[in-house]
Amino acid sequence: MADSQIAIVLYPGFKLLEATGPLSVFNYANAQLIAAGRPPGYEVSFAAAAPGPVMSDNHISLQAEVALDDPRICGGRVLFLGSPDIERAVADNPEIIRWLIERGARSRALIALCSGSFFLAEAGLLDGLRATTHWRVADKLQQRYPAVRVDSDAIFIRQGHIWTSAGVTASIDLALSLVEDDYGRDIALNVARELVVYLKRQGGQSQFSALLLSQEEEHPLGAKIREWILAHPQENISIHRLAELFAMSERNFMRTLKKQTGQSPSQFIENVRLELARQFLETSRHGLKQIAFETGFSSQEQMRRTFKKRLGVSPSDYRHRFSSTVQEAE
Repeated sequence: MADSQIAIVLYPGFKLLEATGPLSVFNYANAQLIAAGRPPGYEVSFAAAAPGPVMSDNHISLQAEVALDDPRICGGRVLFLGSPDIERAVADNPEIIRWLIERGARSRALIALCSGSFFLAEAGLLDGLRATTHWRVADKLQQRYPAVRVDSDAIFIRQGHIWTSAGVTASIDLALSLVEDDYGRDIALNVARELVVYLKRQGGQSQFSALLLSQEEEHPLGAKIREWILAHPQENISIHRLAELFAMSERNFMRTLKKQTGQSPSQFIENVRLELARQFLETSRHGLKQIAFETGFSSQEQMRRTFKKRLGVSPSDYRHRFSSTVQEAE
């Protein structure tokens, strides 16, 4: 019998990569353990409301071998997957919520991957805990479950026997951390090398997110300010100047912007400049000093500090990860 029973819970429309990514990590870990003369450490099964094929979001079915109410599941680790429409998935699968409420406490670990955190939150298991999810639905998770302390930047978080992870491929990061906890750094590192991924990636998930999505419909003032800043990025932008541009008192301007976007003027301006700098790094061959100048940062060093603070990586590292151009010497 394997030391670590793992059940991956399937339901119609689950994200396929979140099932197969961790499964690959555990299978590679077993191979590494066998190569080291040790017994395999993981026994992974797929569970669902009833045994049988379950269709994923990518029109590929996985075979659920056991029913969710099988008593063998309770003693091990149980993984809950995300969905492209997680709110509908939560509403359409009450048996998962019921299982979490009735049996979740008996599991060795409850692991929510990506938007799978909504299942745990719906069952009340994340109340008072710090948790993460895919950056795209982080605000929705916080609004729907205000008792959860949502961290929208973390790749994964462990709170006691409950784990949550960011979007999709972060499930691999979390699975590698489980392997490292169970069998040590060397085994986990060898698995990461086999998969050609980092054992621990640098920075949080903010580096992958869209910092300022289109705000024309939801935040009209924010959209207008953003448009003006992008047209005048090198100007020394003050609250007085912006309030004057939009015929508002400074107090009303700050209050309205905060209400609409949740950001202070300085935070909003920094976000726009960071967004613009990211675009330059992804698509241009400009040097870092030139990008800092063209996006309104006072210096290359200020831009570097902002990237490290907000994204967890330097501008140079960001360019190496995301640039679509041939890299120039910097």
